[in-house]
Amino acid sequence: MCAMSSNGWTGPVLVTGTDTEVGKTVVTAAIAAAAQAAGLRVAVVKPGQTGTATGDPGDVDSVTRLAAPLTGRTLASYPDPLAPLAAARVAELEPLELYTAVDAIREETDKHDLVLVEGAGGLLVPMGLRPSGEPWTVADLAVSLGAPAVVVARAGLGTLNHTALTLEALERRAIPAGVVIGAWPAEPELVHWLNLSDLVPNLLGALPMGAGGMDPGVFRRSAPGWLTPALYGVLDDWRAWAEEIS
Repeated sequence: MCAMSSNGWTGPVLVTGTDTEVGKTVVTAAIAAAAQAAGLRVAVVKPGQTGTATGDPGDVDSVTRLAAPLTGRTLASYPDPLAPLAAARVAELEPLELYTAVDAIREETDKHDLVLVEGAGGLLVPMGLRPSGEPWTVADLAVSLGAPAVVVARAGLGTLNHTALTLEALERRAIPAGVVIGAWPAEPELVHWLNLSDLVPNLLGALPMGAGGMDPGVFRRSAPGWLTPALYGVLDDWRAWAEEIS
């Protein structure tokens, strides 16, 4: 894996996960908040939002509430809570084309220091179609953009295998990557501590469980303490962090 820059990542950065419901949106908000506190102009782009039929706020709306990035943008929305390509087919809507997404993200990159691109589900979820008619994934988007990836992972049982598979898939595509734990429990058990020890070599941060429910002002002030300098945080000693948490 490529080394992380001590100055922080800039340009487009993909936020993906080991699975769905691992905390990608809240982690995206935390990175946005920390980067803006460091003086960066931040945009957040969601290529494919699904599950909009309920009328609930989308992921960009949640990020905007918590972190207030300079720009928030959703490229395509579909009513059913499915993978974006499947949701487009079920709704008989036009699927998102890969290079439409690439061009939109590059447009934001020209105007911002950091563009956080939040995927849907895991790394290889079908997002839309290429001009050839073949499906494309979040991994394909990262390759097309030349973007590094933040992998959001669970803290508990099963996370090591899912995280290792995701990191291996990224490494095979020469995509630099690191890991953020999406929700660290208030009362961690042995399995959480052991997983933390195994993840530390690739770890870029850990958010407390329930961070998404915080008051936005508290969230923005707290975010740098959850992330390492590669993501514009101040967390630089996992041993001290673990002792403080315990």
